[in-house]
Amino acid sequence: FANYCMSDTEFEGTTGAANVVPKQVGAFKKSDHIMIKGFPCKIVEMSTAKTGKHGSAKAHIVGIDIFTSKKHELVAPTSHMNPAPNVTRGEYQLIDIADDGFLSLMDNDGQQRVDIRNGAGQLGEDLKTKFDNGATLKITTQIACGQEVMVSFSDFK
Repeated sequence: FANYCMSDTEFEGTTGAANVVPKQVGAFKKSDHIMIKGFPCKIVEMSTAKTGKHGSAKAHIVGIDIFTSKKHELVAPTSHMNPAPNVTRGEYQLIDIADDGFLSLMDNDGQQRVDIRNGAGQLGEDLKTKFDNGATLKITTQIACGQEVMVSFSDFK
């Protein structure tokens, strides 16, 4: 299960077996996280075909990459093992948005970091607009396979 966390984009951090756990394909359910072709995905569709005369039951899984929103598919016997990524969330207070798009963030312990980019598209535009209008905001990130990206924001309470 080494190097199951790959991407077509370079990211800071480590990858490998510590970021995934083996799980039987038949044990996955809709909305679980699964590695498909080296990408951490959230399962959006799953179906199983019954055992044939000369084979095992097969699962067809459709997942959406949790970082890029690209669709990936997997067809595998339900008895086979497949890696599942460890996915966690982080929460930070937004301090500033740099001209290069990096966010200046502070965690609950007062530690600052500047290694996460503003979200792409409408999410990033909405964040910048609210921040420029003086709002105090909380940033939520999703972490898997040594990668961390902003997935949402809300008013800081």
